[in-house]
Amino acid sequence: MSHDAPHPATRPSLGAVQETLLIPLYGRAVEHRRPDAALTDPRAAELVDALDYDFARFAELPSLTGSVLRTLLFDHWTRDFLDAHPDGTVVEIGTGLNTRFERTDNGRARWFELDLPDVAALRGTFFADTPRRTTLATSVTEPGWPEEVAQAAGGARLLTAEAVLPFLEEADVRALVGRIARRLPGALLALDTHSPALVAAQDGHDALSRTEARLRWGCQDIAVVADWAPGARVLASHTLTSLPRAVHDALPARLRALLEDLTRRRLPQVEEYRTHLIRLP
Repeated sequence: MSHDAPHPATRPSLGAVQETLLIPLYGRAVEHRRPDAALTDPRAAELVDALDYDFARFAELPSLTGSVLRTLLFDHWTRDFLDAHPDGTVVEIGTGLNTRFERTDNGRARWFELDLPDVAALRGTFFADTPRRTTLATSVTEPGWPEEVAQAAGGARLLTAEAVLPFLEEADVRALVGRIARRLPGALLALDTHSPALVAAQDGHDALSRTEARLRWGCQDIAVVADWAPGARVLASHTLTSLPRAVHDALPARLRALLEDLTRRRLPQVEEYRTHLIRLP
């Protein structure tokens, strides 16, 4: 009996910032394999197995758990959005090898997954576009893509930028927010921020210090977005120790205990990292 030869592993060829997408991918795969997983993501586990990459450099790092908690919150916001707007549009900015579509899609929504060409090429090895799911191979700072989304899909829109915008210069983030507000008015924007102090201390970060990528934008107060896009409203802002009740209560006991410990310790690297949901004007 003949057997097909095993497929060779895919070696990622990515820029420095783009390489950081492998950290949350690995975090989801590790979490998925736990008997009490907070997040089920079989596709992430498959992708880690299919990539020729030294994921061991990130093994056992505390920030892997942080990345999983952040993803759970972004998934929560996405499901809430799709519950309210079943035919809405989700735009994942800096999608990396995220599998949010697999975890949250409702069978009706329109999805756009945006990332740089090298990442889009890697994604194309594992994911195929469909009539409802479109890859946008471009930089988030390129001015044309919001117009492309506006022309292709009307109605309610959620844009998620998970672990993306802090790698940009503040001027680029400001320009992006203005561009989205003009071309996709009323959209929801989910993003995360690091305080300026955390950006200054990033060489001590357990995972980032093992890559060549560096954070650029430090944000002390997310209310600054209302200055950039007058009329914008911050709907929610969370640290990992102040997750929404629905997200917190669904966690396995080990993670709830971890968060209780972190709440007592009040570590700057935890309390000065925040996730936000903003309604643009």
